[in-house]
Amino acid sequence: MEPENVTWITEFLLLGLSEEPELQPLVFGFFLSMYLITVFGNLLIILAISSDSHLHTPMYFFLSNLSLVDICFISTTIPKMLVNIQTQSKVITYEGCITQMYFYVLFVGLDNFILTMMAYDRFVAICHPLHYTVIMNPQLCELLILVSWIMSALTSLLQSLMALRLSFCTDLEIPQFFCELNQVIQLACSNTFLSNMVMIPAKGILYSYTKILSSIHGMASAQGKYKAFSTCASHLSVVSLFYCTSLGVYLSSAATHSSHPSATTSVMYTVVTPMLNPFIYSLRNKDIKGALKGFFVKETTKGAIVLGLKKCP
Repeated sequence: MEPENVTWITEFLLLGLSEEPELQPLVFGFFLSMYLITVFGNLLIILAISSDSHLHTPMYFFLSNLSLVDICFISTTIPKMLVNIQTQSKVITYEGCITQMYFYVLFVGLDNFILTMMAYDRFVAICHPLHYTVIMNPQLCELLILVSWIMSALTSLLQSLMALRLSFCTDLEIPQFFCELNQVIQLACSNTFLSNMVMIPAKGILYSYTKILSSIHGMASAQGKYKAFSTCASHLSVVSLFYCTSLGVYLSSAATHSSHPSATTSVMYTVVTPMLNPFIYSLRNKDIKGALKGFFVKETTKGAIVLGLKKCP
């Protein structure tokens, strides 16, 4: 079918979560608080891991990278949303929308790959404990992170270039608070095919946990089973939260074109998940809590010394 009313567009309209003017200050305060908590919480994880030499292990190396990616991920969408609420505008330029889509896909891909690496790390630790330090050496970990950045950047670039080739009709309203790839595609008059980069990492995680569960099941000691499962409980919680919420986004966007259900589900995926990750990994993790305590004690001591030197004549 030939596209109708195709025009060269310069901007889109982001419908957001609510069109009620009286709710905008509440939405602004709510998302600003969540954004600050996410950035602060993930920064603390990065600082704790980098400042404690005992945490310079593959698992915490991947965790610090996950925290960095989560900060970048939420910074791709929320600041623009806050600016739009503050200026009472729903407009995002065409170039801004494509740029936002590029970084959104980039950091979603990185989240996928890093979660897969963390699953593989737990697989090696539980199923091949005697060879763990040999297999998960620093060079391999750094190479995995580098490859994940390259693959995510190339995939994101490919999907963004394909989005640039789309022709749009007169309906330029995106039922989201950011330029979500699937929603933009649905506005297009032209047909296209964009690959889904979630499936391959998800299969890697499923394979790793199948082997982990098989290995745990084969253990004779109940204490050994509990210890093995506890080492991957936090990661399993994050994986479940990440994939369940992302699946909810795509199911809701496929089921309805209404702005409210899809945008509300996206909040869980793009905002709540990055915010909860630091709490999931720190609340039950004695190493992280000890590193955070040591970091604050060290900084407090430094501050006291500097303050004392300033007071000296």
